[in-house]
Amino acid sequence: MTDVAIKRALLSVSDKSGLVELGKALAVKGVELVSTGGTARALRDAGLEVMDVSDFTGFPEMMDGRVKTLHPMVHGGLLAVRDNPDHAAAMAEHAIGAIDLVVVNLYPFETTVARGAGREEIIENIDIGGPSMVRSAAKNHHFVTIVTDPADYDTLVGELEAAGATSLDFRRKCAAKAFAATAAYDSMISQWFAFADQGETFPGMLAVNGKAPVELRYGENPHQKAALYTPVGPHAKGIAQAEQLQGKELSYNNYNDADAALELCAEFANGDPAVVIVKHANPCGVAQSSSLIRAWNDALACDSVSAFGGIVAVNTELDGETAAAICEIFTEVVIAPSVSDAARQAFAKKKNLRLLVTGELPDPRRGGLTVKPITGGLLVQTRDNGAISQADLKVVTQRDPTEQELKDCLFAWTVARHVKSNAIVYARDGATAGIGAGQMNRRDSSRIAAMKAAEAAEKYGWGESRTVGSAVASDAFFPFADGLLAAAEAGATAIIQPGGSIRDDEVIAAADEHGLAMVFTGMRHFRH
Repeated sequence: MTDVAIKRALLSVSDKSGLVELGKALAVKGVELVSTGGTARALRDAGLEVMDVSDFTGFPEMMDGRVKTLHPMVHGGLLAVRDNPDHAAAMAEHAIGAIDLVVVNLYPFETTVARGAGREEIIENIDIGGPSMVRSAAKNHHFVTIVTDPADYDTLVGELEAAGATSLDFRRKCAAKAFAATAAYDSMISQWFAFADQGETFPGMLAVNGKAPVELRYGENPHQKAALYTPVGPHAKGIAQAEQLQGKELSYNNYNDADAALELCAEFANGDPAVVIVKHANPCGVAQSSSLIRAWNDALACDSVSAFGGIVAVNTELDGETAAAICEIFTEVVIAPSVSDAARQAFAKKKNLRLLVTGELPDPRRGGLTVKPITGGLLVQTRDNGAISQADLKVVTQRDPTEQELKDCLFAWTVARHVKSNAIVYARDGATAGIGAGQMNRRDSSRIAAMKAAEAAEKYGWGESRTVGSAVASDAFFPFADGLLAAAEAGATAIIQPGGSIRDDEVIAAADEHGLAMVFTGMRHFRH
């Protein structure tokens, strides 16, 4: 037997969307409706005949509804293997009626936590009976249909209308979805207990969850498969929640690069207009200025070659003039908190360009964990949300930095923390002059960044490279003086770095010899 007729259904839902329509469709098919509390009231208010669970079990609800469906009459009716003689005999002996369909969605734990409810209310919104029924029905899916998602109501009704029964294929799919739902629900609860209630950083058992997968065209490469999941439970909003106004669907690499651009752009959330250009998850141009169009021009000038086919993020509403300028080069994705009508019109000419609106920028100092799979395990760490201010800087050279050099140092440092290690960033007057990313040694990063700056100067006809008079940031300490000397050769006049090398004295001496000002942050920002 693969098809199962539905004669009795137990309905108990927190999310009542589509409930009445489903109840009416089941009633037309002659299905007996058994229900609880608010679900039963909603069905009765719609004129449907409903049996209370307490009448079905012969046992009253008690303890403020905590005990109502946790009863042998319910779980016997769900778990009985219908073609097993011993199970059938037990049902007959104890007058247990079969339940063929369970429609359940769980107490709103997620929304209760999200709205800042107190601990007692949160605890009361941990569903016990619901998950128990879901798991019982899902385990016995050969005979019982379990539906946990209102989005599946139409399919359920369609099956009943077509065959008067549900198919085994449908029940198997619903069972898999049901177990995933209870697993995600329990993981959300365990995370709340561990992180919010107990204040743990690394709980003894880490539950990771996600919902509503969006299958992507492919992964990092065409032979890989990929999907996007969003977390269950309270979480920061970002690229995954952005509204796409136009363009092709986002790819795996688009999401990854767009996230990198948004994270860096969020560093400038409360400041002057800023533009971030990212390529392969690395910034290739960043600038902050009095207007967005000026910031765009300065950011693009840093490395216009790498900007081709890149990702652009801005920290304020995108205007028409800047949008038109962005359209002058091939751009994959543009991200903004909001977009003006003029900007939309400019982008409309670029049908394939993906335009994303976030509504807000994420908090760059937010907490949380990052998870990276490795062979045989997961690497888990707290987010790199550390920050430094001008007051945290320690001048270690004979010459103090000027006020402008300090500003450029802090700007370069902000960008460098988002560049793959080894990272070197030259900056001058609120714009990156050269970026060296992902090299195996810091000297090469310094040289590559200076080379890119020299190429930009030649392209735009500047009298000198913008690294002349710039500040340079290094995400980690200089293990030798060679990286610093490469920066000095490029014309940098100020250095910002964490310090902490056994050769700090040698590096400081080299800075003094070349008349550089150097500050230590005491904080490293490796990014692998």
